[in-house]
Amino acid sequence: MASRDDLTRRLAAEFTGSAFLLAAVIGSGIMAERLAGGNMALALLGNTLATGAMLVVLILIFGPVSGAHFNPAVTLSLRMQGVISTRDGMLYALAQFGGALVGMLTAHFMFETPLLQISQHVRSGPAQFASEIIATFGLLAAIIGCIRARPAAVPYAVGLYITAAYWFTASTSFANPAVTVARAFTASFSGLRPIDAPLFIAAQLIGAALATVVFRWLFAKSAQAVAGSAAAEIQQ
Repeated sequence: MASRDDLTRRLAAEFTGSAFLLAAVIGSGIMAERLAGGNMALALLGNTLATGAMLVVLILIFGPVSGAHFNPAVTLSLRMQGVISTRDGMLYALAQFGGALVGMLTAHFMFETPLLQISQHVRSGPAQFASEIIATFGLLAAIIGCIRARPAAVPYAVGLYITAAYWFTASTSFANPAVTVARAFTASFSGLRPIDAPLFIAAQLIGAALATVVFRWLFAKSAQAVAGSAAAEIQQ
């Protein structure tokens, strides 16, 4: 069982990483909106590149400490896989939500906007719901697949996937309940109305659970083959 100090460090890493992630998402959104001159495609591009790049950096920094989840949907998947306990998973989620809210407040402070805002950006309907299921499913596919085959590639796979998913999903790929809650409290173009947040969160948890089931099944045979090969080598 992990020591109390070890758990504290892991929670601090999840809190700090989530805070920096939201500062990047919301801060780059505000900056992009100010500089794009009304060109929403250019604003989204600026927001996308900053978010994808920050994810790579944060996972490289905090991965060795906490696993760099920064996302309750990722934590849920790892709980389903038996990687993290229920208690630790719940504490991780609290740290992620807390860090995300601090990151949101920090971005507003840096850009001299009101600290507390309510988004009016409408993101509702079946297309948005389906987009978030697909976005989160794909994110977990990247994580589970890389952990099994190329663990060192996880930071780059996640950063690149989110960069792509910003553009191929109608929802711009929130894919993270903590991010969703924090973005409900920013009036920038990266936000969403609080009333739409529960729909997004439900879709994200569904996407994460589906991806976990599918990819555990998909990789089961390859894992058995690796185990059999290792056993054969030991017997020789």
